[in-house]
Order: sequence, then structure tokens, then C-alpha cells
Amino acid sequence: MTALRHRMTQDLQLRGYADRTVEAYVRAVAALAQFYDTSPDQLSEEQVRQYLVHLSTGRKVARSTHTIALCGLKFFYEQTLGRSWTVLDVARPKREKKLPVVLSRGEVWRILDAVRIDVYRVCLTTIYACGLRLLEGAQLQVPDVDGERTLLHLRAAKGGKDRYVPLPDDTLALLRDHWRTHRNPQWLFPALPAGARGHAPAVPAATPLTRSSLQSAFHRALLQSGVHKQAHVHTLRHSYATHLLEAGVALPLIQEALGHTSLRTTAIYTHLTRELRDAALEPINGLMQRP
Repeated sequence: MTALRHRMTQDLQLRGYADRTVEAYVRAVAALAQFYDTSPDQLSEEQVRQYLVHLSTGRKVARSTHTIALCGLKFFYEQTLGRSWTVLDVARPKREKKLPVVLSRGEVWRILDAVRIDVYRVCLTTIYACGLRLLEGAQLQVPDVDGERTLLHLRAAKGGKDRYVPLPDDTLALLRDHWRTHRNPQWLFPALPAGARGHAPAVPAATPLTRSSLQSAFHRALLQSGVHKQAHVHTLRHSYATHLLEAGVALPLIQEALGHTSLRTTAIYTHLTRELRDAALEPINGLMQRP
């Protein structure tokens, strides 16, 4: 499959897919080939259909895993091999309608205060203060900070789109103070060397914080904070949007800050605001009052 893998990788790169997406799609095709122990270009549409059924009913993988597998196979067969198969258009699993976990402001700060290593605490604080995705925060570069206009410039974010997000004054000051501790010429949050405990390395790091290290730092802080919710780094972004909505910020402005293409995606946060729940509580309680 080496030649096919190389060709698919090039096809994905030519269309501007992110490196992580390229890896995930190629991995999905490799898993199919391993399942049948056959080169994927030799498989029939029915065999691909049976494999997708296996993912749904046999392995019962998560919807997101199934979707990535389907998208990878769809790209491979349609774009790399030029085949148009019906199964690749009808096999998408039903979207689960789950509301995201949201932290209160107090819970957010309890978690952030429990982060012991400076670079992780400042990065996670920035993710919350600006509503960033994990890698958007971890991979911030020094030129991305526009101190004059108090904005962060997010380059080639999800979907390959640039956007600007408001940068709170306190967060700008925090970033400046933090940068002075390491003075890395490129990264705001440079990776720490093995065994480091938050001290700046003698040689500037060539890479930013990794996804796994930031997730681990958040998880440790969550356990130490006493907040008993199924929260992740992305929960900070959900909480940012909900807190802005509760503060009266218009939904289209929140949509722009989050980088959502559709307002419907942002509108999910209207189901999570405490103010809306409180406003409905009195009439709901009134339903149980006898006339």
C-alpha cells in the first residue's frame, strides 16, 4: 500500500488538509486494508459497506471515530481512485444531540488556580479568556499577539481560516509577563524539556506545547480542584461562549469569536445559560400552583 498511501497523502496535501487530518484519513484507509488483509484498491463496494457496518455494530466505535473513517474512505475512493460509490454517501452515522459540559466562572478559576506549572496555567487561561480550541492556544506564536488593538490573530485555524479574537487586557499583561520568562523568538508556549518543572530551558524550544501534555495538565488540575464534572480543555471554550452569552454579548459576535461558520452551531449555547433557566423557573414553578 506504500504507493497508494503516498498518492493519497499528496492528494490530501494538494487540497490543503491539515497534517492531523491527513494522518487520520490515511490511518482510516490503512485500518480497512488491515481488516481484509488486502490492498484497499482491490476491495469492492460491498466489502467497504460491510466494514462500515462492522464499525457501527461490531466494534461499536464512537460516532466521531466512525465519521473520520468514513471521510477518509470517501476521500480515498472518490478523489484518489476516482470511484463514485453510493455507500460512501449514505453511511454517515446519526448525529448525537448532546449538550456540552459547561463550567461556572468559579469552577473555571478553581481549575486554573490548580495548574502548578506556569506555561500550562497561562496557556489554559488564554484558551478560556479567548475561547480558543486546544491547538489554537498551544500553537500561538509571538507575532500573533496584536497588543495595540488587543487582538489575537489565529492563523489557519479549523477549516484553514484565519480569524481575530478579542484579547482581554489582563490576558495581554499575563502573556507579556510569561514571555519574559522564556523569551522564545517564535512560540508563546514553548514545549518543556523532559523532566522540567516550569523553568525556561537554556536553549529555546523549537516546538510548542503538545496536545497530550496540555490535556494532562488540565486533567491533573481538574482532579486537584475538586470540581466534579466530566470536563476537558475544550470545556473552557464552551464555558467562554456560555459566559459571554450570559453577560449579554450578541450571538453573532460570539459566533465570530469562536470561528463558527453557522450561527446554528453557536446557538447551542442558548440552551446552557443560567439566566435563561432562571427566567423560566418562576413560570415553570407556577404550573404546580392550584388556581
